Amino acid sequence: MISERVTGSRVIRTVVRAEAETVVALHARARAAYYPDGVPDDGTDWAAAWRGAIERTDGQVLCVVEDGRIVGLASFRTVRGVPADTVDLLQFHVDPGRWRSGIGSDLHTACREQWRADGRRTAVLRVHTDNLRAQAFYARHCWVPDPDRPRAEGDHHLDLRLDLTGDPGTR
Repeated sequence: MISERVTGSRVIRTVVRAEAETVVALHARARAAYYPDGVPDDGTDWAAAWRGAIERTDGQVLCVVEDGRIVGLASFRTVRGVPADTVDLLQFHVDPGRWRSGIGSDLHTACREQWRADGRRTAVLRVHTDNLRAQAFYARHCWVPDPDRPRAEGDHHLDLRLDLTGDPGTR
């Protein structure tokens, strides 16, 4: 697992439990920015969910720290019932005030490096169909619609897949 990776003035590292509230706040800011009509309340206790993600043994939460602040997050894990060489990217957020500054790309590169080091060959994720900014970001980083998980009618998410065995570049 990544313990610390320095990219310029940015440090990418594993989140620790004491940072859960900071993670929850960044997650809320990011979601508010890409849900212009308001963040849907699905009843999720996000503080508990993030604490659980941080403590999982079958996953990891990475963060980007810049100027002493967490400005980016990625949470991923393996999932029962899918091939062991597949990782699920569950959350990926950059502080909205820092969008288009390279934080997301640096974090994505760190995730790819970690996944490859862990022996993963494929990554999957779900992105909201209205989140066109995220879809464009993922497309630039070589994610494609997942042919094994076609979108069902009425589903508000798009399933994407990333081949980790090929060129690590972006488009």
